[in-house]
Amino acid sequence: MLFVDFSLAQQHEEKSVMQASAKNPQRAYWLKTLHQWHWISSAMCLLGMLLFAVTGFTLNHASQIEAKPTVTSKKVELPAELRAQLAKINADDNNDKATDPLPLALQHWMKDQLSVDVGTREAEWSPEEVYVALPRPGGDAWLRIDRASGGVEYELTNRGWISYLNDLHKGRNLGAVWSWFIDIFAAACLIFSITGLFILKMHANNRPMTWPMVGLGILIPFLLAILFIH
Repeated sequence: MLFVDFSLAQQHEEKSVMQASAKNPQRAYWLKTLHQWHWISSAMCLLGMLLFAVTGFTLNHASQIEAKPTVTSKKVELPAELRAQLAKINADDNNDKATDPLPLALQHWMKDQLSVDVGTREAEWSPEEVYVALPRPGGDAWLRIDRASGGVEYELTNRGWISYLNDLHKGRNLGAVWSWFIDIFAAACLIFSITGLFILKMHANNRPMTWPMVGLGILIPFLLAILFIH
């Protein structure tokens, strides 16, 4: 019965708005435009809002959510030709080369032997070894090459899918494309919020609790920040 009463009240309100809009074409135009931008931005934000809401909770309770990282280690030996190629590179000759990526042939060998895509990541070159940091969302990895023996060590740490989603939230070790997504998502959220505010304003005359609710939404976090965060 309550649902039926609510539906009837909503239909009555929508009818009243349509009648008022018919008398005011300019208001009708802006209301239609705001609703259009509001639903488009909400559609764009849907998955992102769910993701950031869930990961906001998991990040806030990170100490209570146990992560059980798994560590995978591999050791291999470089073939003689690659070892000879490394021996020709001297990091002390030019400081500008101290962070050069691995040679292309070595990159391909790592991908074939270890299933590790080093790409053009910077490597730390020293006379004794070459070290490549391979940070990743939800974990970490590194690669070390002993220049004298040709020994290669690779270690991968996986902290699980919750850690992965948390890193999506923080934008940690995710590259430029995900950074662009966060910027676009933030812009869509702004459009969603601002158009929602204007829609509330245009319906406020028929909804007496509009501004008290908006006021609470502003006042509560403000008071929490003032009273409890020091």
